[in-house]
Amino acid sequence: MGVKGLQGFVDNVCPGVCVKVNLREMANRCRQDQPGCTPTLVVDGMACLRHWYTCEAWVHGGQWQEYLHCLETFIRAFKEARIQLVFFFDGTVEEEKRAEWVKRRLRNNKEIQGIFKHIKANGQQPGRAMFYLPSGLATFSLFALKTLGVETWCSVREADYEIARYALLHKCMGILGQDTDFLIFDTVPYLSISQLKLDRMVTLLFSRENLCHSLQLYTSDLPLLACMLGNDFVPENRLASLRNACVAEYQQRHSASPAQRHKVYAVADYIARNRSSTDGLKGIARLPLSEPDRAVLEKGVRMYLLPDQQSPWVESTSKPPSPVSMGGLERYCSNNILKAAEERHRRAECFMVFNVLCAGIVECSNTFEDEEDSELPGQAIIYRAARERLYGLLLPTKTDGIDAAPKVKEYFVYYGNSLQQPDLVTPVPPNLPGGTPALDILWFSQNPEVKTLRFSTFLAVFDLQDVAEDLGRLNPPLIALSCLLIYIALQESSLCLEDVDAYISTALCVPLKTYGELACIEVPWVDARAVQLGSLFVRGLATLIAANSACGLPLDMDSLMPWKMFDGLLFHSKYLQSHSGYTEEQLLEENVALLPHFHQLKSLVTSTCRRRDKTIPSWPRGGPSAKPVGGGSSSRERRPLFCDDRGQPPHLGPRHPLGDPSASQQEQGHRPRYRNQHRQRYRLAPRWPQYPHSRPDHP
Repeated sequence: MGVKGLQGFVDNVCPGVCVKVNLREMANRCRQDQPGCTPTLVVDGMACLRHWYTCEAWVHGGQWQEYLHCLETFIRAFKEARIQLVFFFDGTVEEEKRAEWVKRRLRNNKEIQGIFKHIKANGQQPGRAMFYLPSGLATFSLFALKTLGVETWCSVREADYEIARYALLHKCMGILGQDTDFLIFDTVPYLSISQLKLDRMVTLLFSRENLCHSLQLYTSDLPLLACMLGNDFVPENRLASLRNACVAEYQQRHSASPAQRHKVYAVADYIARNRSSTDGLKGIARLPLSEPDRAVLEKGVRMYLLPDQQSPWVESTSKPPSPVSMGGLERYCSNNILKAAEERHRRAECFMVFNVLCAGIVECSNTFEDEEDSELPGQAIIYRAARERLYGLLLPTKTDGIDAAPKVKEYFVYYGNSLQQPDLVTPVPPNLPGGTPALDILWFSQNPEVKTLRFSTFLAVFDLQDVAEDLGRLNPPLIALSCLLIYIALQESSLCLEDVDAYISTALCVPLKTYGELACIEVPWVDARAVQLGSLFVRGLATLIAANSACGLPLDMDSLMPWKMFDGLLFHSKYLQSHSGYTEEQLLEENVALLPHFHQLKSLVTSTCRRRDKTIPSWPRGGPSAKPVGGGSSSRERRPLFCDDRGQPPHLGPRHPLGDPSASQQEQGHRPRYRNQHRQRYRLAPRWPQYPHSRPDHP
């Protein structure tokens, strides 16, 4: 992100721009200069994800409790320094940046496929050089920070702009991030997250003033410099001919060292020489550009102008960019709904809803998915039916005949999707007896009966309204678990009982472990399919919180977070155990108190699927050298064993959130797992009962 080549320039060619600073000392000076004000840093959340996620395991689906601890450590360090933090996250992708967004997603696809090749060749997670963030980390980081009680905002336009504007308006101490665009905005000082030493509270400040002095430019010239070099708004190749001419002319006039012949110096020199003119032309109009290129350049310069700022390179009468990009779908909802959706979006209290109502455009970045595994479709495909009903709740599925019913534009990354054009998804009305309820009722009504309507509507998004009574007796995290397992099983034929056992045992064991115990789990090998299933579950949770947002929050949002029911390493170990023939008692780590809950959850999943004429097969895959059941040598030849489980639906008593623990296995319609006496065993890390509740902070 940021300006092409500028970071390397300030790091290697013009080091005077980089100034080492102590944040505690900066905060003390801020208190002296502004008595009564709290020193505040505005944090670019998206730029900090790599800095925050220091967990050793990253391909398995995310170490969510450990990650929460990392965030707590980060926040606590600034709190002890008496520095307030305000976090911003990207809430949309502006159309001007769409091409660059697509380019990065396609590049990330290649990186992820390289990771899967390594896993399948070596059975292990790659080294840190191939590190890629766990799927859904950005989405759930936003909610994690809200959970930890810090001020968090989600942008309705380009986040860099909102960060720069907020910091300037509130006279903040600085911006903490890793994006050279913050050197271009005329705002508060820009501080590096990648150079931050949390234990000493020191980092690098990139000095805007020193940059201007070195380039002999004014601050108001920097937006033009950024656009001529190339950024997310003006593609690098768009003005390549002009930039090359600048370099050629500069080198002819300056017999300087190679460092001084850097293109940044050349472009800056060109800007300085063209700042004034005798031909009567003003601003960008005097540059030798075609009309389309000039229009793109002018628009790019304006993107850097904060409120009440002007540039000598564009007309002062030019209108500033619209604060919210409307896509025409706002006409389908009331002003009250649109206003509430925007407010909740900005406060990071909902997910996806505002994007659908306002612009009708939704994006989803890369997911850990193996393009060579044709057995398991991508999460974008698996959850599409749920999204169709979610859109049908938010948008009309029928019109008055004058206009066609609206469609939602999806930019979801999956195998075979070039992202050159969006997928047009038609909203589908949820299957509810009384029809689709109005958003005004779901969001604003205080009627006690609406609470039930919200929950049934939420389930209808996943076509599970017929099990509302059974699901309603569970704790919210287990409602989420059950919804996803039933939905995935109905959508995807390759999900097997061994996978279900791994998911359920993980969800039941996670609350009983500390983040330290989870971080110390060792797995004998990394399974590519388990990697994909872990990310599939986390992406499913994102779909759940979107549905929860649209239905007026029938469930507490915190109960739908991954750290409540999932851990990547724990799931991976349960997956390997389950597919190697471990018993239910072993999956639950000999905690017999969990067995009744395990049986009830599994029976709820399997019995619901049976009522839909879907039997979940038993399909043990064993270890990396195991032969598939029924012969053959590849996963494509494996023959599932269907479990003849014809018991009745589980009895879920009203006095226990997971059902009646005293109910027999026969009453719950559950058949105990067959224990293969000849299975191969492998050794996991011990349960660490003596493991302390804290561990050394990450550096």
